[in-house]
Amino acid sequence: MSEPARLSRVEFVALLAMLFATIAFSIDSMLPALPEIGRALSPDDMNQAQLVLTSFVFGMGIGTFFTGPLSDSFGRKKVIVIGAALYIAASVVALLTQGMEMLLIARVLQGLGAAAPRVVGLAIVRDLYSGRDMARIMSFAMMVFTLVPAVAPLLGAGVISLVGWRGIFGSFIIFSVFSVGWLMLRQPESLPVENRRPFRVGKIGSAIKEMFAHPTVRLSIATQTLCFATLFMSISLIQPIFDDVFDRAASFPFWFAVVALVSGTASLLNAAMVMRFGMRRMITVAVAMQVVAASAMSLAWMNFGLNGLPGDAMFYVFVIWITSVFFNAGLTLGNLNAITMEPMGHIAGTAASVSGGVATVISAAIAAPVGLTFNGTPLPLTIGVAIAMVAALFVMLWMQRLETRAAVAAQ
Repeated sequence: MSEPARLSRVEFVALLAMLFATIAFSIDSMLPALPEIGRALSPDDMNQAQLVLTSFVFGMGIGTFFTGPLSDSFGRKKVIVIGAALYIAASVVALLTQGMEMLLIARVLQGLGAAAPRVVGLAIVRDLYSGRDMARIMSFAMMVFTLVPAVAPLLGAGVISLVGWRGIFGSFIIFSVFSVGWLMLRQPESLPVENRRPFRVGKIGSAIKEMFAHPTVRLSIATQTLCFATLFMSISLIQPIFDDVFDRAASFPFWFAVVALVSGTASLLNAAMVMRFGMRRMITVAVAMQVVAASAMSLAWMNFGLNGLPGDAMFYVFVIWITSVFFNAGLTLGNLNAITMEPMGHIAGTAASVSGGVATVISAAIAAPVGLTFNGTPLPLTIGVAIAMVAALFVMLWMQRLETRAAVAAQ
């Protein structure tokens, strides 16, 4: 059996990073548009504009369940192209719509389509590389990928200034046509026909049943869901807080770039420390530190408010804290995914889709109502993050207790 053809390593990394970036670009470039979308489509309830973000995440989570198994059956490129077609069609609807309800439906469909390049891109890497080569490819791709959240709001703000908020959906169409066109023209199919497996919905159901019967996997997915929820809460509310609370809408894209670049170093810190301290301890310590940080931020606002500290001190306190929230995601999510997959090697592909889908869908459902409670202060976000992190800390301690009992019983 011949090996699947490969692009040069540099071109493959660039293509992979672009496929991965579809999701980050689709979320973060929308942030500067939220006020204008609210004024245009929901003037009586501006908070509904935040659902433009969580509805996309919800659709992406649903798509994550199926795109991996579908690509195992029908090939990688075909599933990415179908996903891109859905993404582009939904972008056209979003660009033309005159109502908030139809925009949210379009965003759910966009999320469904965007799940394909993210999930199937990982499968392509697994097809072509293994071991240290795979790890190196993923490291290079993720280094490029981490730059997207930093520049996406700046790009979104530029598009808005030129053609208005609807133009962002036009940029999504151009981005998807370019990335998928590049894939179609340059990347050979990485999954030979003889290696494909029939798609069976029952396999997904069996994987869900097996995963949730395993205590460590069950609790790891629960913690992952709570950590994702804090991330999506923060993404939903960071722009309204910068705009309505601190009156810094104009400089928001630049501040967000700083936050994204600083928090992006968390993965490097985790890589340096996880071999010494272990995944469980890294997660537990990171979550415990965020419990303290979010609680302290909540108390600081309750006691001092916007004007209780000299100058712009409260603004800078908030920037430091929100950076810690994104930094926390870098210290926890990769480790949680690894813990989830440890006992699931025999169903790794399906397990990755199931765990990612469950965590994404439920976390979006948690984050959406928190975003709708925005009241002109950071408290809905800071209190929401604190509650989610307390719950995550409890789950991690429970996991360690169960694993300790199991280890003692096995002796």
